[in-house]
Amino acid sequence: MLGAPFLSEGLPLMTERSALSPANFPAPALPFSAGVRAGNTVQVSGQGPTNPETGEYLFLGDVKAQTTQVLRNVEAVLAAGGAGFDDVIMLRVYLTTRDHFAAMNEAYGEYLTSRCTSGVLPSRTTVMVGLPHPDMLVEIDALAVVTN
Repeated sequence: MLGAPFLSEGLPLMTERSALSPANFPAPALPFSAGVRAGNTVQVSGQGPTNPETGEYLFLGDVKAQTTQVLRNVEAVLAAGGAGFDDVIMLRVYLTTRDHFAAMNEAYGEYLTSRCTSGVLPSRTTVMVGLPHPDMLVEIDALAVVTN
């Protein structure tokens, strides 16, 4: 990092950090922040298909509907950090089964292409995992770099 201030050990100084909490989101039930902004970087914690006003899971029946709700939640945390999908450089998608990939990808494409006005979609990794609730089909986290 050229020009960055360094500690005597040669490590860069930490940038001030702030927890992100969108206006209508309840505090997470577990010990983590919905997102964190450090300097011009915004990290969004894994978001599930929750109702942002109540914190209750919205198991909308299929992975496509859950993916749309999850992306709405990611977008709200990004906005709380002064970012949007054009600032996102990486999204990580967690699915419970590869059988849901096509439907998730369809909802993802519909949602992201209309919100990435630059025409540059974020990079993405998709993995199959066990998620915290048996009816939760998808979780997504994000990393953004704010340029304005």
